[in-house]
Amino acid sequence: MKHLTDLDIEQMIGAEHTPDDVATRRAVRSELHLSTRIPHTRQTPPMHATLDLHQLTEEQAWNAIMDLATSGTRTANIITGASGILKIKFQQWAHDSLLSPHIVSYTPINNGSFAVKFKKLNDVH
Repeated sequence: MKHLTDLDIEQMIGAEHTPDDVATRRAVRSELHLSTRIPHTRQTPPMHATLDLHQLTEEQAWNAIMDLATSGTRTANIITGASGILKIKFQQWAHDSLLSPHIVSYTPINNGSFAVKFKKLNDVH
């Protein structure tokens, strides 16, 4: 890609430069190869993930858990911490909320972590 020189910048700032110039747009598209299509590669979600909720607010934790539940990941260890509201909230969310249709089961691993099995994305109603 071409590096801009001082002369290029002066010409761009000058009265002769028009940002909507068709020739300029075509030149930029050509230089950046915008006419070629970049193939979309679908990333496969991991089968297992670990989500640590330490230092997150309730809203951040909720969003992180929902993102994980809707990502296609099948199992996860969710670390809530032994004390605090997130341990209680996670159990409430998993049992009776918009999160519950995504969860097959959850079991405590220890005093501050849960092993969670998520439904397949096409099985969620």
